[in-house]
Amino acid sequence: MKSPKAGRPLQQVSRPLLRLLVRTPLATGAVLLAPAAISGTPDFPLGPLPIVEIVGIAPQSAAAIERDRLPYAVQRATDQDVTQARADTLADYLSRHAAGIHVNDISGSPFQTDVTFRGYRASPVLGSGQGLSVYLDGVRVNEPFGDVINWDMVPEAALGAILLVPGSNPLYGLNTLGGALSLTTKSGRSHPGLMVEATLGSGARRRLDMSYGTASAGWHTLLAATAFDEDGWRDHSAGRLGNVFLKVGRAAGGSDWSVSLLGGRSRLLGNGLLPGGSADAPGLYDLDRRAVYTYPDRTRNRLGQLAFNLQQELGSGAVMTAAAYVRHSRRDTVNGDVNDDAGEEADTGDCAAEPDDPDCEEAPHPAVLNTTASRQRGEGASVQLAVTRGDHQLSAGLSFDRNRVRFAQFEQEGFFSAAREVLADPEEEREPSSSVTGRARMAGLYASDTWRLAPGTYVTLSARFNHARVANTLTNDNGVQPREAFTYRKLNPSLGIARQVDAALTLFANVAQSNRVPTVIELGCADPEQPCRLPVGLQADPYLSQVVSRTVEAGARWRTARADAALSLYRTVNRDDILFHSAGTSQQGYFANFPRTRHAGVDAGGTARLGDVTLRASYSYLAAVYAADGVLFTGARNVRATSGTRLAGLPRHTLKLGADWAPAPGWTLGVDVLAVSNLLTQGNEDGLTEDAEDDEPPQRADWRIRGHALLHLRAGWQPAPGWEVFVRVNNVFDRRFETYGTVADDAFPGGRPLAPGADAAPARFVAPGAPRTVLAGLRYRF
Repeated sequence: MKSPKAGRPLQQVSRPLLRLLVRTPLATGAVLLAPAAISGTPDFPLGPLPIVEIVGIAPQSAAAIERDRLPYAVQRATDQDVTQARADTLADYLSRHAAGIHVNDISGSPFQTDVTFRGYRASPVLGSGQGLSVYLDGVRVNEPFGDVINWDMVPEAALGAILLVPGSNPLYGLNTLGGALSLTTKSGRSHPGLMVEATLGSGARRRLDMSYGTASAGWHTLLAATAFDEDGWRDHSAGRLGNVFLKVGRAAGGSDWSVSLLGGRSRLLGNGLLPGGSADAPGLYDLDRRAVYTYPDRTRNRLGQLAFNLQQELGSGAVMTAAAYVRHSRRDTVNGDVNDDAGEEADTGDCAAEPDDPDCEEAPHPAVLNTTASRQRGEGASVQLAVTRGDHQLSAGLSFDRNRVRFAQFEQEGFFSAAREVLADPEEEREPSSSVTGRARMAGLYASDTWRLAPGTYVTLSARFNHARVANTLTNDNGVQPREAFTYRKLNPSLGIARQVDAALTLFANVAQSNRVPTVIELGCADPEQPCRLPVGLQADPYLSQVVSRTVEAGARWRTARADAALSLYRTVNRDDILFHSAGTSQQGYFANFPRTRHAGVDAGGTARLGDVTLRASYSYLAAVYAADGVLFTGARNVRATSGTRLAGLPRHTLKLGADWAPAPGWTLGVDVLAVSNLLTQGNEDGLTEDAEDDEPPQRADWRIRGHALLHLRAGWQPAPGWEVFVRVNNVFDRRFETYGTVADDAFPGGRPLAPGADAAPARFVAPGAPRTVLAGLRYRF
């Protein structure tokens, strides 16, 4: 379904507002402060009392504050919200309910999605430009090798609360360029009793979630587990995972401590993108959207994590929190790909007559089986002190993290079967192509003060100093390379103001800065003369600058007992952004700094409760562009961007609607609508499909991914106390849609191998969206 083009009125309104927001932060602050000068002593002398909600301002729980005092708009959900939404996964819930969130289904697996917030990614795909930090009970879960997020290792059955924090918030540490996602687990005190949920659905999906909590004499225990298995809706896309979470703790007097253990393993098949075609020459996607291009594409993850958390009341309103963790993970991948060297001519000579001729070269195999193995170990600790003194809510803390990474990649040449499966040639050896061992140490010192400047007016000043050192030792075709080490330092400040106009309405404005340092993988693949493969054949490690992100945000939030709403206008500029530049249409490429990128937009949302009906709506406008001139794509496709060129893969307009109705006791009915506008295809940002040859006109095509709208339905029935039967239908009208696109050479036009001597032509590869799916389940809670 095509969506209409971006409307002129919206552009005319939003762009001047964004420019005004950036150019006049002092004026914005003056407007917010003005009412304070005439306020009386009571914050709210008339009208109803305000609704008080406490949220954290940092990954550790000691730094907590009333939500209306924050100078930015956070989004929060509980496990009950997630249960009522009946979403497939955590990423699916965020996609349907959180303003500013967009999900690309680039792999075809529900646990390998590419999640973006305001255009910044939290993705399991190695080489993606990551920009969101993710925490679980204060432990950073971005993996050291590439800052990737393994969504399959998140213990969804144990989650009790979700907090989405916008902007370049320095208190959330490195990689918080566009925001942070803070996940908090349940405990035996907060969630006593038993919960079991079983789900069956399309694609032979089977899922079981359970949690059991108990509390007695100050001790509390929680056990949670998830088991998942499916055949998938696409060919050769079966996947399974399992994880177990155990938390034991004790609360006595002013002390509350807990020890948690998380273990998980998965085997997921992500079959990636499919090439499209035209009406005259349909591509594989046009013929069968359930097909896969080449396979296998298998990822195995394993995780073990031990964490300790302590909260201690020190008296006089002071609270100290401390945390420590040890985290081990391993990742093994198998990818069947087209051999990059298959198109090269080999000097075969008269090999048939003289096979022992030293000048006789065998023709390259058409396929290659790439395998990788990564091992990661991390440890860290943090301590934080929070205290209230008069009109000041103060907090300060420090953190230290270190990690070690070992990565190796191997390749074995092979052949394609008739179904495009890569079969290794048993006469060819499995050869190492590259490896790296790396270490990183990060230390942070931070402080924050929320000052009650006047009744109903709060000013928040925060700062964090980050120190990081990254060291690599590479091994490639030239042997072991000299060890390289790089040190990065940055002081990141933040200043914001919140003005509570009355019990319901709050205005806010905030300016913040954060940074991200290059990871081992990015430093190990930063030489354009020696491009790498993703997942990665590391070649050289020239210096890369750290990314510095600055966000300006202003808006309003309104809340009563029956309704709430929020509006945010923001502008984030990245300097020295780290992007992956493709060297040709294969997976070869390198990382490099890009002068500037800019993300600006509007997030608006609200909820209303009208008797037995709850309505919600959110709208997001995102203008994510390159803010400098540069080359985005090198090799066979050079895309020259100018300031204002849109970033690929991000919709400008996103609309989310939802309703829940309780028509009778024990019954619930729900509907969700998700609509997104078109997105640019990577490699087609300039409207060209390939570089123009001498004396030939450029080849132009509109290869955008068209917008779409999806309808989802759900229903639940409680036949007895504690029991619930539910059903969910996704994509009710079975819409055919795509969520991402990129330009690459199609070696299998129409699903068939190229004719001998023929050259592969560029095509638009797309990520197919899932067809209609039906899931039903049974939930028991005691």
